[in-house]
Amino acid sequence: MISHPAIWAFRSSVRCWRRLADLKAALGVSDVSVCRWYSTQIRGGVTGMEEILTRVVAPLPTYETRDKSPPPPESNSLEFMHFYSSLKKEDRLGVLTKLSQDFGVDHKSVSELAVKLLDTQLRDRATILQVEDRLRYSLPPKASESPHIRDLNGTLKSLLSEWFSVGLLRLERITWQSPCEILQKISQYEAVHPVRNWTDLKRRVGPYRRCYAFTHAAMPGEPLVVLHVALTEDISDNIQSIVREFASLDSEEDVNKINAAIFYSISSTQAGLQGVELGNYLIKRVVRELQSEFPHMAMFSSLSPIPGFSSWLQGLLSQYRKEGRGSDLLSEQEWKEVEQATDSAPGAPATEALRKLIGTSEWTHSERLSRVLEPALMRLCAWYLYGEKRRGYALNPVANFHLQNGATMWRLNWHADTSPRGVANSCGIMVNYRYFLNETSKNSALYLQNKVITASEQVLGLVSQFQKNSKL
Repeated sequence: MISHPAIWAFRSSVRCWRRLADLKAALGVSDVSVCRWYSTQIRGGVTGMEEILTRVVAPLPTYETRDKSPPPPESNSLEFMHFYSSLKKEDRLGVLTKLSQDFGVDHKSVSELAVKLLDTQLRDRATILQVEDRLRYSLPPKASESPHIRDLNGTLKSLLSEWFSVGLLRLERITWQSPCEILQKISQYEAVHPVRNWTDLKRRVGPYRRCYAFTHAAMPGEPLVVLHVALTEDISDNIQSIVREFASLDSEEDVNKINAAIFYSISSTQAGLQGVELGNYLIKRVVRELQSEFPHMAMFSSLSPIPGFSSWLQGLLSQYRKEGRGSDLLSEQEWKEVEQATDSAPGAPATEALRKLIGTSEWTHSERLSRVLEPALMRLCAWYLYGEKRRGYALNPVANFHLQNGATMWRLNWHADTSPRGVANSCGIMVNYRYFLNETSKNSALYLQNKVITASEQVLGLVSQFQKNSKL
């Protein structure tokens, strides 16, 4: 576990990070000029690293003088960030390993304080609180190849969560009048539905659309997480009508046609902030913002992709083909139609033909194949979202995100994303996670504490059909 001296050094660096280049370096973005500046010093190898760490990681003040000792100079932290950003990947691992092992917690001291805390349980409350505070000071809040690195990773994540806490973030609405640099970054960072051109981007920040981002004072002009919203009459069941329609590009918004807010894309932009939860807070802030702008608005929902469904399904078909259990996934009539449509023999050949078919987008161009596969793929997808778990929580990361936020798994939509990417990832199916605002807290608690997924009758009906037809 990393100790207070190292944490102190990291904490003091937050003021230095008001320079964008320094923050990018700390988050893993290379800087050529910095690399050149340090190239001669790095050749010193371990010795140079030890010198840097000795200067940067100041000795831990005693408990009694903790509030009187000044923090290390900011120049020390800046020096360490420049040094670290100039290293190769294998050298960075060496620095982190040494930092986590040689500058770790004094376990002997912690053990002694823990024993002392147990011995004071019958003493007065003030004594107990003082010992607890000493223990807290010696044991800061805390995955990877070693326990030391895991603890270091946990500490850094904790610090980043503190520095980028919601209270320090600013909510910005991005419009066509926003600076060109911001608009370009919004386009580059879009990870769910890639922006095709400037006209496409203008549509996404124009009438009947909203684009919001969290920014931080230490990174001016740099969005940390971006949320795209469509303002619609009803809850959308396909992405084509949102990202490919330009009819209202220059039209005036009609408030009477705005009843629902559809969250159709949310993207985290900084790899160094992975694991720092910002997206859920952004959605909650945006809901409040929209309620203020449209007091009558009552429907809030995502229109979400289902990454991983196609690959999961292909793996399932391969497994069933090997085990000779392909007939368990589809009904007898559905298999007959698949055999006819693919000109394949019953049994394993038909299962393999279906697996290969799922791996292409050709079947979407056949009305017959689409009709044959729709009921089977819809119930398989419902099971994938609702029934496939990791440690009791939804296997699908997008589902897990919205369920943690308290959303309801509300509706699966056929032919919702007909783009090559949508078909390849999820057979063109998308899902609405609906936010019933008076139920989100209860739903979130049920999911996080009891691993209960709140779902609509449509989803539960599809799950029931799957369980009836399949024998997983």
